[in-house]
Amino acid sequence: MAYWLVKTEPSECGIDDFAKTPEGVIPWDGVRNYQARNFLAKMQEGDYVFIYHSSCKHIGIAGVVRVVKSAYPDPTQFDPESPYHDPKSTPEKSRWQAVDMQFERKLPRLIPLDQLKAMPELCDLPLVRKGSRLSVMPVSNREWHHILGQAD
Repeated sequence: MAYWLVKTEPSECGIDDFAKTPEGVIPWDGVRNYQARNFLAKMQEGDYVFIYHSSCKHIGIAGVVRVVKSAYPDPTQFDPESPYHDPKSTPEKSRWQAVDMQFERKLPRLIPLDQLKAMPELCDLPLVRKGSRLSVMPVSNREWHHILGQAD
């Protein structure tokens, strides 16, 4: 099992959307950064993922979801009506990946970015490094458990 963090704008898809979706499953699609895509491709069923709210009033880790379907071709890349359409991608040569994730739990309180940055145990986490803008990133076992310990 591996651990991950994905950034999202809660106005598009936040932890509350997972909580209120029947069966709590949402496809994680629309990622259009090659390094983030490569991380999506490594996600496996059973992996746990922090949902990180960004570009909003309250920025930070808001909850936990679990990967329930590992990487498959992102259907939005083939849809000309989608803002994530990629005319260079074909069903035979897909460029982008999606995974399905399911709601696990909302954290008792949001863990804000400032608090995460202040934790020396997280100095290697890409999220707290200056200039890191990845929307999908790995989280080490040690980092995962340290962050969860701050949530309760």
